Amino acid sequence: MASLKGNCVLAQSGGPTAVINASICGAVQEAMRYPEIFTGIYGADNGILGILNEKLFDLGQEPADNIEGLKSTPAAALGSCRYKLKDLTQSRDDYERIIEVFKAHNIRYFFYAGGNDSMDTCDKICKLARETGYDMIAVGIAKTIDNDLAFTDHCPGFGSVVKYNATAIMEAGKDTEAMYTADTITVQEIMGRNAGWIAAGTGMARRSYEDAPHLIYIPEIPFVVENFVQDVKEVLKRIGYCVISAGEGMKNAEGKYISEMGGSFGKDSFGHAQLGGVADILRGIIESEIKVKCRTQKLGTCQRSAMHFASLTDVNEAYMCGQAAVKAAAEGISGKMVTLVREGDGANYRCTTGLADLSAVANGEKYLPREFMDERGTSITDAMRKYMTPLLQGEAPVRIGDDGLPVYVRLQKHRLAPKTGREYSAGKK
Repeated sequence: MASLKGNCVLAQSGGPTAVINASICGAVQEAMRYPEIFTGIYGADNGILGILNEKLFDLGQEPADNIEGLKSTPAAALGSCRYKLKDLTQSRDDYERIIEVFKAHNIRYFFYAGGNDSMDTCDKICKLARETGYDMIAVGIAKTIDNDLAFTDHCPGFGSVVKYNATAIMEAGKDTEAMYTADTITVQEIMGRNAGWIAAGTGMARRSYEDAPHLIYIPEIPFVVENFVQDVKEVLKRIGYCVISAGEGMKNAEGKYISEMGGSFGKDSFGHAQLGGVADILRGIIESEIKVKCRTQKLGTCQRSAMHFASLTDVNEAYMCGQAAVKAAAEGISGKMVTLVREGDGANYRCTTGLADLSAVANGEKYLPREFMDERGTSITDAMRKYMTPLLQGEAPVRIGDDGLPVYVRLQKHRLAPKTGREYSAGKK
């Protein structure tokens, strides 16, 4: 066990998921097993911003039922953010402030649940602490619906978002099939900036040639308008209607986002393109070139926080990642992110955890393998089905209230008194 004793802080960053809170539940409950190491268990309000602005709360004072309830509560119960820390070579102010807050509250363990940018932040904090001689341990917990983190077989949050999207497109297919004489085509826009994992995952809904989605378009395979028009016409000729799964990050042969064909949507705080409007652009092409009516649907943030039909496998693995992060820290391991390791498939599917260097994860990106899509690039292959099937299994239990609706946890967030003696204005406009 680690000889380092002190308080730990947990934080969440980036887009919420249906299961990121399950990871926090696993971490908190595991940390409670080591009171001789983790002398206090804190949460940071809105990710790294909570640390910078010294807005911390005591998770140890939360009712045990609230902590357990995180397993069946979507989004980010600690509060999330998209605050971009500058490179250490450009500015050290934020990083030095983080260490200042850690020292003031005797925080020796930092657990950060998030994606690539979050792992980059965790890595830089770890390096600065080492450079300044402050003894602490930092461990990342994988989280992203996009499934694009390197060095992990899959990411917590991915299985649930696919299960929700695949079901939604299955139901949209039934609607379109019933109404195709009036509403002939439906385009469902799917999240995924640079990787088509989620859009491809909706292909699991297709069990026969009549089932939706009939066509899938992903960022990894260049979009060609002429091919698209031909694809749609062929489906219409065959069955009379068409349902399309469109990844929001679709690009043309020059690598330009298709969404930019309809105008610029700007950039987020990380410098990533703000995407949206792909479905509308495809509708414009369809109605202009094929002359049939097209409906669009964009599930937006609903798809990433859909707890009511989350994958039980996803919830259990997210919880396991939180546990594994604390176990690694208790053993003195730092500078790593917990990964998921697949062992077997089908009925023999089993998943364990591993560790990857934070710096390697931060600088990597995992794209959908080409062999997961057919030759035309518009349908999934058996290889994708084999990969995806175990991740969709089981329905996560959700607490239902007397009114028939889900009951989700809201943490009480017992605030810690500031100790640094000064205010900091990170993220304030």
